[in-house]
Amino acid sequence: MDRSEAIHLLESCAFFKGFQKDHLQELTNLFQVEVYAARDHIFRQGDLGEQIYIVAEGHVFLQRSVDLGTRKGTVVIGVLGKGKVFGCWSTLLNETHTLMSSAICRKPTKVLVMKGSDLRQMMLDNNELGFNVLERLCFLLRERLSGAYHAMEEI
Repeated sequence: MDRSEAIHLLESCAFFKGFQKDHLQELTNLFQVEVYAARDHIFRQGDLGEQIYIVAEGHVFLQRSVDLGTRKGTVVIGVLGKGKVFGCWSTLLNETHTLMSSAICRKPTKVLVMKGSDLRQMMLDNNELGFNVLERLCFLLRERLSGAYHAMEEI
């Protein structure tokens, strides 16, 4: 994936919608491309996380294992397609974090990956970009919490 394709992906991604073009160009410097086969785990619940991902192609299911005594299993808390963002946002606080879900590819999937610590530094260096990322993160977290609560109601 070349730089112009990455910029186009970010422009079409709801998380980055409305960001200035120069901010998007800066962000593309942080990303690496990773490719996964169907049923591959991008990460597993309980792993230490430090990466943030954007789906470029394919589908990722966020799943959480639950243990409610006599009831155990996994629930899907998110189905993410092209342009969706996921990963370990705690790295923006300069902390590692134990991941609370697994990310599993449901078909061949390509993702853009960046270290959260690199994004943190960019946010510190550019307050406007930092504010925009945090504002979008609030909306994303609201959406994910809603999805998790809905999944728990299905148990």
